[in-house]
Amino acid sequence: MKKILIALLILIMAAVACYYVFPEKVSGYIIDLSRSKAGLIKKEIKIDDHNIVYLEGGKGPTILLLHGYTGDKDNWTRFAVYLTKDYHVVIPDIPGYGESSQFMDKLYDLNSQMSHLHKFTQETNLKKFHIAGNSMGGFFAGTYAVRYPDEIISLGLFDAGGVKSLPKSEVIKLIEKGENPLVLKDSGDWPRLMRLVFVNPPSLPYPLKKMFVQKALDNRSFYEKELKEINPDFFSLEKNLPKIKAPTLILWGDQDRILDISSVPVFEKGLKNHKTVIIKGCGHAPQVEKPQETATYYLDFIKSLKN
Repeated sequence: MKKILIALLILIMAAVACYYVFPEKVSGYIIDLSRSKAGLIKKEIKIDDHNIVYLEGGKGPTILLLHGYTGDKDNWTRFAVYLTKDYHVVIPDIPGYGESSQFMDKLYDLNSQMSHLHKFTQETNLKKFHIAGNSMGGFFAGTYAVRYPDEIISLGLFDAGGVKSLPKSEVIKLIEKGENPLVLKDSGDWPRLMRLVFVNPPSLPYPLKKMFVQKALDNRSFYEKELKEINPDFFSLEKNLPKIKAPTLILWGDQDRILDISSVPVFEKGLKNHKTVIIKGCGHAPQVEKPQETATYYLDFIKSLKN
């Protein structure tokens, strides 16, 4: 019995050691488990000079999901759990982000990203699909719906960029002053960023937190480059909203500090066919902070289009 207890103690100590000493391996396991739970498989495709890595799973009508600035495809996995039973879900790492190729000597402005995304949908044989995006991803999704209207069944704008709000959010004011509060200054800056994005930041195990912090710091130069290249066109969606044919869900966290909720009436004014949902007690990324509630609203919306 004593030997068994000693062996058990050694196993526990070894597990704890792995948890803290090898956070990348542990975080990789956690991420794989989350993808598996959502029924998603990681795939990769070559588009021009870029390898685009994406998640795919489920059967039925297709939903294309686009992540936000500094985000990646796994921002959607907790949300996708509720979709893949009845829908075919595709979630790419937008070029430059996540596991997709990143080149500091290439352009990642709006036109370049739209070209990459359109080629991606063609190469993955997405003919007609729902598209939804959060933040920058919402800006891209809306712009895609403007440029390729015949491909889009519906549009989902989750705390989306692309229009000017009044009043301006605290983040937009800082960006206009030349600051970027959306990137980490150092490893101790993580709590500040989480409070900026979320009302109630999701709890993360140590390995995931360590991995996210390291990736954010490693990619800081690219994020700064991307912001400079996208910034000139960031409000260009506003004038093009009347061109969007697809029925649109405008979904917003009521306490978004990054893109102010006053963006909502701007979208409503410009869109011909829309529905608006405001999620209470929620920040900038509702699909992360309140995935089940967000998925319920989204599924209700796209299923209602059959009627």
